[in-house]
Amino acid sequence: MALANVSLQVLPLVDEKELYGVVDKVIEYIDSCGVKYEVGPMETTMEGELSRLLKIVEKAQNICVKYGASRVASVVKIDYKPSGITMEEKIGKYRK
Repeated sequence: MALANVSLQVLPLVDEKELYGVVDKVIEYIDSCGVKYEVGPMETTMEGELSRLLKIVEKAQNICVKYGASRVASVVKIDYKPSGITMEEKIGKYRK
């Protein structure tokens, strides 16, 4: 199984006071999926099999709506190569 990286930024259309709560629900879902992930200030990056990660992206949209978003704009970035790619090989040298 080749590992891919998928970064997801959800932008749910909700009142500003509810924004972080809805995003937290998406992160809780990602955590429950058992994939490696890192939360950043602008997006969450996941590592795993590409089709599984894309299913998580799809479900994230539904979670935002479930928790009050009338619309969801998302930014998705995919880093894939047949031999696999890990977050560690890309940013490991920057970790302290």
